[in-house]
Amino acid sequence: MPFEPNAAVWGLCQVIVGSTATLSLQTGRWGDAARIRRLMKARGVTKPPGCSWIEVKRRVHSFIVGDTSHSLVDEISAKMNNLYSEIKEIGYVPDTKYVLQNLEEDEKEESLCGHSEKLAIAFGLISTPNGTPLRIIKNLRVCGDCHEATKFISKLTDREIIMRDCYRFHHFVEGVSPVAITGKWLI
Repeated sequence: MPFEPNAAVWGLCQVIVGSTATLSLQTGRWGDAARIRRLMKARGVTKPPGCSWIEVKRRVHSFIVGDTSHSLVDEISAKMNNLYSEIKEIGYVPDTKYVLQNLEEDEKEESLCGHSEKLAIAFGLISTPNGTPLRIIKNLRVCGDCHEATKFISKLTDREIIMRDCYRFHHFVEGVSPVAITGKWLI
């Protein structure tokens, strides 16, 4: 290399290697993905876990994918399970292609419930008065299933939900994301 690699170069390498592993998982190439993950681990390349934050009563609450450490974990889990049943009744179909693990179909659906933004939404719903908008920040990109589920949750609960991921704002009102109508992202 004609120059000494810096943080930006190593960061780009992490993105490329992580994206390659994700692509292998999305195409069902579990062996290739496992090999890439082992290589990443051996070389100290890490990918941050999905993490979402929501502010309620002037306190920021954080959730990591599959998180069970929150003091209200049982209530959050019960709310998420109820939401899933209710949004399925009004047309939501879980998109398990966003579960990048080799699991049975029912396990994949259960895994989707543990995405950090869904945990933050469930917490926001049990912790704020009806009608209060929910504002969530996520460190990674919101997956397609979470985007779709949030539209249905917004409709079911009559809540405005605004999620900011690492690329854009996702805005949901009455079960509609204006992006789907206008084709433009809110910035």
